[in-house]
Amino acid sequence: MKEYRYVSAAEAVKSIKSGDHIHLSSVASVPHVLINALVQRAKAGEVEDLHFHHFHTEGPAPYSDPEYAGIFFEQGFFIGPNVRSNVNNGWADYLPVHLGESQKLYRSGAIKLGAALVQVSMPDENGMASLGTSVDCSIAAIETAKLKVAVVNPNVPFAYGDLVSLDQFDYLVKDATPLVTKDFAEPTPTEMQIGKNCAELVPDGACIQMGIGALPNALAGQLSDHKDLGVHTEMFADGILRLIKKGVVTGANKKIDRGKIVASFLLGSQDVYSFIDHNPDVLMKDIKYVNDPWVISQNPNMMAINSATEVDLTGQISADSIGTRIFSGTGGQLDFVKGAVRSEGGVSMTAFASRTKRGESKIVPFLRPGAGVVTPRADAHWIITEYGRVDLYGKSMQERAKLLISIAHPDDREMLDRAAFERFGEHWKYIKL
Repeated sequence: MKEYRYVSAAEAVKSIKSGDHIHLSSVASVPHVLINALVQRAKAGEVEDLHFHHFHTEGPAPYSDPEYAGIFFEQGFFIGPNVRSNVNNGWADYLPVHLGESQKLYRSGAIKLGAALVQVSMPDENGMASLGTSVDCSIAAIETAKLKVAVVNPNVPFAYGDLVSLDQFDYLVKDATPLVTKDFAEPTPTEMQIGKNCAELVPDGACIQMGIGALPNALAGQLSDHKDLGVHTEMFADGILRLIKKGVVTGANKKIDRGKIVASFLLGSQDVYSFIDHNPDVLMKDIKYVNDPWVISQNPNMMAINSATEVDLTGQISADSIGTRIFSGTGGQLDFVKGAVRSEGGVSMTAFASRTKRGESKIVPFLRPGAGVVTPRADAHWIITEYGRVDLYGKSMQERAKLLISIAHPDDREMLDRAAFERFGEHWKYIKL
């Protein structure tokens, strides 16, 4: 096997210049050792005006802290809990983009990267390494950045799919910090009912996409008696892993990547990371491929299952924000909505609890001022709460309102009905389901 020269993290980041835009590998696989080295340079007054780009990251995020104002500036494509407060206080920022197009920001030159800082697995005998749990838009970053630095970490699983050659990098750094793991709360009775309402729309042999968290885990639990499911999803966690171990997921009916589990990034327990290590049944691919609506649509019975922060009475779906407050990001929701509805037998679902933890209705007369529309009403199909499910496709504005009110929390329906009457006028009372 070829011998490689390794350097310290401090030496690897020494060539980063003030004003550079920097890509970080994301989620569970953030190269914290390189970030810490940049913090030391910042404290020494050696750099300023560095812009950071990435999907949601786990762990400390000093590049968003007010302490480094004018030195670091966070411009993430998806906002996680570690930077949410700073983004909403203006010390950091959110760059809206569909995740499938995040790689295009780099490849098109819309963002000119000064550096790509990523974590990779130990190389194989040919010097090829895996980006492990975080392929996302890192392939594009490595292709286009002026400076390319890889942290070679034995804890990064070697996942098949899109690999990188260690020869591509200007600097290699050794580190053995474990990847961040995440345990998600067990589903509540409400989440289990929502999962059941979703699962009843999923036929045997379908191909599924869903995110991570208690609600997707609840849905996974309700799919345990299904047969021959496939997986093509931007991310997955322990809920999907349980289905795989039960033999529910076989991918036998997929038309592309048959028998393979396809994803672009992961967050979950160590069991998930160990599962993808040297597993030929898993392909971790460039987000350009995974989130391409045309690719998604090739598999029949594609089930896209996403969530929302609010849905208004006409079917406008907000998912990245709560009013002006950025909560997460556009993500790949619309990528998969578009792909699923073009799939033969495909279904797009938006599932959420009817009320917030504060008891406020998530089905609302109007989205809060400043809220972002992630899925336009023309793309809204099945909307699902614990009180049922309705299909908005082919329905008029007033019909949509009537349907959505029927699955709102019972204590909110009178308020919503009154709001609909005020909006639509006298004819509202003649609308029937």
